[in-house]
Amino acid sequence: MRVITQLSTGGPEVLEVGEAEVPTPLPTEIRVRVAAAGVNPVDWKTRAGAGMAPVIGPPPFTVGWDVAGTVDAVGPGVTRFSVGDSVFGMPWFPRQAGAYAEFVTAPSRHFAHRPAGLSEVEAAGLPLAGLTAWQALVDIAGVQPGQRVLVHGAAGGVGHLAVQIAKALGAYVVGTASVGKHNLLNDLGIDEAVDYRTEAFEKVIEPVDLVLDMFGGEVAVRSLDVLHPDGRLICLPSAAAADAVAAAGDRGLRATGMLVEPDGDGLDELAELVGDRRLRVLVAETFPLERASHAHRAGELGHTTGKLVLTT
Repeated sequence: MRVITQLSTGGPEVLEVGEAEVPTPLPTEIRVRVAAAGVNPVDWKTRAGAGMAPVIGPPPFTVGWDVAGTVDAVGPGVTRFSVGDSVFGMPWFPRQAGAYAEFVTAPSRHFAHRPAGLSEVEAAGLPLAGLTAWQALVDIAGVQPGQRVLVHGAAGGVGHLAVQIAKALGAYVVGTASVGKHNLLNDLGIDEAVDYRTEAFEKVIEPVDLVLDMFGGEVAVRSLDVLHPDGRLICLPSAAAADAVAAAGDRGLRATGMLVEPDGDGLDELAELVGDRRLRVLVAETFPLERASHAHRAGELGHTTGKLVLTT
């Protein structure tokens, strides 16, 4: 099978097409013929030697965790899926999943059935970003109807999903994004959009119960100015979480970092929102598998609306 591999860490140019044996599923695992693989910031950070590279170990390795495709084989003990089922998932994270490939094997409970209203390309963009938003909003924060939620980077990969999930939970949602993306956010149901380029968000946003921060650094620190005394800041960049937690502690406020986990039940919840037409995945651009380096270059520019996806 074709696989994107790298023999060293570095820039996008280290990604190259290689060949590997088609894996065989172990007990409780399924093998998925990959139709599409999502591209996430953790992919290019890992490629460069940061991100999950310390977890995976030295090259050669294959990055990628978002998968959508068809079940090609099932190992003993699998009851959740059958050969031919259309699935999507985020297997193995933070260990190597090797999603930039034509086949992936992983535990069956790292996947869910792809809802009919979601194409394979869209489904490939949902798992990691969608589970990040779901686990932050539901599992950590327990967002309740009527609460106020601020989403930084509201038009980005995680952000545009977080806006929709928070709205589905009944929250009042505020988001920061450049003004050119405000019409899109309005289409997603946001209650209030703030142009971070022309306004100091901490001066124009009323206090909120939850901040979902995609950036860390001074954005996280400034976000504490709009946080209710009993509110919470969730800092998603794991490398920046410690500083945000320390800054919040100095002010008697709550902040936490998080790292998304494989979660078949969470994927089922996301699929239900898609089925109810309360969640849609925006795909900014697709690239064939062999152009993975081009996808990384596009993502690293930091201006993507929605998700980038590779197709096999």
